[in-house]
Amino acid sequence: MENSSLTPQPGHLYVVATPIGNLADLTDRARAILGAVDLVACEDTRTTGALLSRLGLSRELFAYHEHNETEAAERLADLLSAGRSIAIVSDAGTPAISDPGFRVVRACRRRGLPVVPVPGASAVVAALSASGLPTNGFLYAGFLPPKSAARIAFFERHRDFPYTIALFESCHRIDKAVHEIVAGLGPGRVICVAKEITKLHETFLTGPAANVQARLAKASLRGEFVLLIAPADFTL
Repeated sequence: MENSSLTPQPGHLYVVATPIGNLADLTDRARAILGAVDLVACEDTRTTGALLSRLGLSRELFAYHEHNETEAAERLADLLSAGRSIAIVSDAGTPAISDPGFRVVRACRRRGLPVVPVPGASAVVAALSASGLPTNGFLYAGFLPPKSAARIAFFERHRDFPYTIALFESCHRIDKAVHEIVAGLGPGRVICVAKEITKLHETFLTGPAANVQARLAKASLRGEFVLLIAPADFTL
């Protein structure tokens, strides 16, 4: 039977995906859950407060972010154990996917508390679906290390990985990462750089790494980036 309830249940944690740019991507179920839970745990109360305001909703907010996540996870689990219904959201996309969320879900699983996914937008899946790179399997590895030597080592370790590799990268380092791919994996390695997915300046640059590097050099580097690397034997 499908989990179609739009009414939050006591003691349940709802992992709610929020839009990554386009507000229309919020599901009806997510809207209903966010409008009815006792508490919304979020990375930034200002960001989530603004989202709820745009939706015409008002809920009690609880700050749950990388700096307080371990302690806050147990506090949220205590509230759930006391019968409160809680939704957890990140600033954009799906909680626990390179965003806070994992620790409170783990705390709930340890205590036997119900955890309900309310799926929606995901930058990784959106990028893969529109990239043209193979999607029969992929490795999601989060953010690349900030230091060049560690990034180069990552690319070398995964040189012959048989599936597409999906990464997040900051606007400050995307050009360096693509340069290192060209130097380490070769100019012909097929990659995709996806920027500002679902937003006004959404851009997909797909092709041999050297070609993408040249196009990226002429583009604005502001925004959110997903970097995809195809297997070595893949050609467009």
